[in-house]
Amino acid sequence: MFGFNKKLYIYAALILMISLLAGCASGGSADTTNTANTASSATSSKSTEGSTEGDTTAKAADETRVIKHAMGETKIKGTPQRIVTLFQGANDVVVALGVKPAGVVESWVQQPVYEYLRKDLDGVPQVGQEPQPNLEEINKLKPDLIIATKIRHEEIYDQLSQIAPTVVTETLFDWKETLKLAGEAMNKTEEASKLLADWETRVADFKQKMGNRLPIEATITNFRADQVRIFYMGYAGKILKELGFTRPAGHDADKWGVELTSKEAIPDMNADMIFNFNSGTDTAAIEKNYKDWTSSPLWKNLDAVKNNQLVQVDEVAWNMAGGYTSANMMLDGLYKQFNLTK
Repeated sequence: MFGFNKKLYIYAALILMISLLAGCASGGSADTTNTANTASSATSSKSTEGSTEGDTTAKAADETRVIKHAMGETKIKGTPQRIVTLFQGANDVVVALGVKPAGVVESWVQQPVYEYLRKDLDGVPQVGQEPQPNLEEINKLKPDLIIATKIRHEEIYDQLSQIAPTVVTETLFDWKETLKLAGEAMNKTEEASKLLADWETRVADFKQKMGNRLPIEATITNFRADQVRIFYMGYAGKILKELGFTRPAGHDADKWGVELTSKEAIPDMNADMIFNFNSGTDTAAIEKNYKDWTSSPLWKNLDAVKNNQLVQVDEVAWNMAGGYTSANMMLDGLYKQFNLTK
């Protein structure tokens, strides 16, 4: 009887142990399954998230924006990659925004492009001159954006628009307008805003370091082979005003300036400082005209001349280029002129 019962106890113990082991195995399997399911769920979620980001990027690339400009409105899809610029300020600004243009117009001096842009524009095709770009050459480049200016290209705007979406600035010499419009058209508004903020920081620094030397009354003069000009509120005039300089009476009209018809108008140049640049390729004729005018007693009687405040400046930075980088070049020169640290 006792032996029989002992066997029963052994069998019962074995069954109990087997049951316990089976239960443990079942629990471990459940944990593994749950872990796998969780990992699978996370992977699926991450995949969905990545897909959403991809969709957003694709949507941004396909987005059509409406850009308002001097000639109306232009629809531009996504971010243009092949940009043709048809005036000097646009050449400058597009490079400043970090893009190498697909085509540019020839520079006025230092041809084919201004020296300060040669590295950035190396190998870029020419599409003619600023007042008369070559439409056939532009079309060959297959641009997806053209940046033009109204005073030069109003009459060919429709033809340009048939080649590619075209935006047009209202003025030729307002580099901030060019920067803003190019930033919008190129889908680089943040970059354009950053450049403008950097400029405003430099302007504030210049004015702070100039201190009570400002305001200074200044005139901008320009001698050419066959004419003499005073520049008012053109490119350099606007920059000087922003920097704290003032203009003589009658010189603050919102236009580029005036051409002087005779030496009798020399007193109109009078100011505390005169910034002068000579323009043109016929250097002998320019020099002759300059000496003819500056030998006049009227010239020698100007305040800036009498006080040795006649400053010769770079014509590219002060007039010809008309862009963001050239504006900074002009400002660099003024820092140097007044012995300021940058």
